[in-house]
Amino acid sequence: QAPPARWSLVCTSIPLKSIEVELEVRDHVATVVSTLLYENKEDKPIEAVFVFPLPGDAAVCHFSAVIGQTQIVAEVKEKQQAREEYDDAVSSGQQAFLLEESDQSPDIFSLSVGSLPPGESASIRLEYVTELAVQADDGLRFCLPAVLNPRYQPQGRKTSHVQVTSVPASLVPYSLSFSARVSSPRPISKVESSTSLDPLQYLNAEKTQATVKLAAGHKFDRDVELLIYYTDAHQPTAVVEAGQASAKPGTLMGDPVVMVSLYPEFPQSVMSSVASCGEFIFLLDRSGSMSCPLNNSNHQETRIASARDTLLLLLKSLSMGCYFNIYSFGSSYEHIFPKSVEYSETTMEEALKKVEQMTADLGGTEILEPLKHIYSQPCIPNQPRQLFVFTDGEVGNTKEILQLVTRNSGSHRCFSFGIGEGASTALINGLAKEGGGHAQFISGADRMQPKVMQSLRFSLQPAVVDISVMWDLPKGVSATVLSPPITAIFQGQRSLVYAQLTGQSSEAAEGSVCLLFSLLYRLSVHRLAARSLIRSLELEQKEDEEEVDEGLRKKVVELSVQSGVSSAYTAFIAVNKSNKETIQGPLVRRNVPAPKTLYTDISYVIFYLTFFSLCSDSSSKEDEAVVPEQPPRDPLLQLVSLQKASGCWLLDAALAAALGKTSEEVEKPKPASVNQEVWATILALIWLHGFKTDAKEEWELLAMKAVSWIHAQNGNTMITNVDLFLSACAGENQLLGK
Repeated sequence: QAPPARWSLVCTSIPLKSIEVELEVRDHVATVVSTLLYENKEDKPIEAVFVFPLPGDAAVCHFSAVIGQTQIVAEVKEKQQAREEYDDAVSSGQQAFLLEESDQSPDIFSLSVGSLPPGESASIRLEYVTELAVQADDGLRFCLPAVLNPRYQPQGRKTSHVQVTSVPASLVPYSLSFSARVSSPRPISKVESSTSLDPLQYLNAEKTQATVKLAAGHKFDRDVELLIYYTDAHQPTAVVEAGQASAKPGTLMGDPVVMVSLYPEFPQSVMSSVASCGEFIFLLDRSGSMSCPLNNSNHQETRIASARDTLLLLLKSLSMGCYFNIYSFGSSYEHIFPKSVEYSETTMEEALKKVEQMTADLGGTEILEPLKHIYSQPCIPNQPRQLFVFTDGEVGNTKEILQLVTRNSGSHRCFSFGIGEGASTALINGLAKEGGGHAQFISGADRMQPKVMQSLRFSLQPAVVDISVMWDLPKGVSATVLSPPITAIFQGQRSLVYAQLTGQSSEAAEGSVCLLFSLLYRLSVHRLAARSLIRSLELEQKEDEEEVDEGLRKKVVELSVQSGVSSAYTAFIAVNKSNKETIQGPLVRRNVPAPKTLYTDISYVIFYLTFFSLCSDSSSKEDEAVVPEQPPRDPLLQLVSLQKASGCWLLDAALAAALGKTSEEVEKPKPASVNQEVWATILALIWLHGFKTDAKEEWELLAMKAVSWIHAQNGNTMITNVDLFLSACAGENQLLGK
């Protein structure tokens, strides 16, 4: 069915026609060059405003425009000054361009193209650098965000200067071309993506350089994710980048900067031990947008349903003696227990009953208040606090949230999970970084459960304390660390350290850097270091946005202007002063839409009625819940749901049904001398090892708890070595197969 005429009219007036993206990856640093082509096909001059997402940790370092034969390179200036220059230029008929970062969230940018005459086109070039995050399977993740869902603004908070205009992802009116070039000191083993790619092309025999492109026909209606795999990826590296020749020595841009990538390996004897204590607090988003499908490949499974299943696995994997609580939030928040309770069969069952009833029915996305309540609760002695946050990240007060987490970073570790397309990278990465934890994104065809269970294993690792970085540099050379102190180290995860090198030495001089801890080119590096320092300074700003620390603002502005990297207090401004003719006629504003996800997959007629009504509603109405029809439960989750808090299973009809057998088939082979619960637990473990090896990440911890429970049972001599028994039976299907 064809879209209504109203949308056709809007679509033809969108001035943004295409986006071309060139990605260059060097080891684990990405440089992204985006070219946006604007064309005015109307009979009057226009101002095009495009609000779009970027990675939250990106350092925007170049902004320029080409109109006809004239190129205009923007300068970084204090934000209010840049806005005034832009307004003055546009009002006087000059062409001008303004790029600014959102005051509230560093992953939202606004690009204004002013006074584009009828029939004229403009090419905008935007460049940024960013670090690539390491995934659970050692892949480096690059994400080009496309989806920008409307961000919920809490009641009583001031509205952000940047307003989001969005359309359903399937109706984005501009095209995307994307190509990537990858180079590394180590061979490139493969490149994968959630979208279709042309085959990887190697550029040399050593396979250290390669190119890849998006397959033809791709529409920029979802995030573009690349996973890059290197051989021997977990090796420490150091990159030294010379300073800018035109910059003054002694400044950040004038001195060399080193980026050290550290991959500490813990002794196997330490890693084999798993902590059995801790206070585990799970914070679940129940805003209306959590009723959206989890990904494009499965429209039946919703975000909230996947989160419920994940909580089941988490609760079953906890150990007796630890403490836990579950919070959920939307416009308001709830908690299952008044304060964290000791983990037992009674408390686990009570929590699971309430989790099963959770739906996406709490309105908007207000995460600040539940966080305040959690932090107001006193920590439990000898029970390290671990906070797990599940959200689709559609919040408008990101900086205020991160400031709160930073102030409480000494009392807990925070593990964050961004669910679905459009999750705020600034929020998800920021929660983990400021909370000393680890961030994960669930998008495309990803499943939530294995990623969350990996983070649970991180939280159970032994505490790493007394972290320090020691520099052994040539005489006359010193290092000033620019990045925040390392507060968390996990097995197999990368830690980045940026440092400014001052002083002089001979060309042949060498130095080294050592990470100590205890167990209880394109000036990309300079700009990433500046971005790291800027973000640290911005989070020092007082919570009350009206009380701006002028000394802090001045320091950020100076650093931003010097390095050419965007910040919350600056903007890129470019004015075409070469064109002496003023542009005549009233200026018409045109908002360029970014894609957003749909709440339901319904007919065109219902969708358009809903879409255009939502355009005039408040942000809280956009988050109203749609209760989905629940699909049948997965057999693995069915079996897991029957496990007791102690780790055992009961020999009953429910277990037999979960194993796909009758009660007689599971009870008859049991030797008379074997306890029923021991027998039931052994059968459950055999089923897991024999039929669900592909999901071992999800059930491994709860299986370890079951094995420990069996070992603790006295008087059952049938199995003297449970581990050996399971190893022999895994995959053989002798008891439960044909």
